[in-house]
Amino acid sequence: MDLDVILRALEATAIATEVRENDLLFPWVEAVHVLAITLVVGSIAIVDLRLLGLASLDRALSRLTADVLPCTWAAFGVAVISGALLFSSNATGYAHNTQFQVKFVFLALAGVNMAIFHLFAGRDIERWGAALLATPLRARVAGAVSLLFWIMVVAAGRWVGFTLMPAVPG
Repeated sequence: MDLDVILRALEATAIATEVRENDLLFPWVEAVHVLAITLVVGSIAIVDLRLLGLASLDRALSRLTADVLPCTWAAFGVAVISGALLFSSNATGYAHNTQFQVKFVFLALAGVNMAIFHLFAGRDIERWGAALLATPLRARVAGAVSLLFWIMVVAAGRWVGFTLMPAVPG
């Protein structure tokens, strides 16, 4: 089955049509999406800045992540749901938009970076993540790379609005 057929079918759903055609719904869903992304990136930045040794140095990294990551995951869930609603309203346009594709490449890279960090650098976080201990180079690199990837997610996501063709009814 052709991907465009699936995308057009998604666009034809009642919820996608409502999001696309309702004068208030799309802007509200978009606002929720932007706020959720802000919480995701902001909370991740708190951890990344701690990894880089630039902030929250008086707090153990394990405690900081325990405090911050529940907010990150909740906001990520809201971002996924609101993003799916926005995507459904113009699935074909988004799927073929280069900036949208770039956003998802960097989102995937941010996820891979996080997984690598937790598999390798984060294994002995209890030892080096204590307050006032130097953060290992591999953890500082993971924090810097994470910040870069999330900045790229936000930049590409913002650029989508300038490059996306409007949905064509029918």
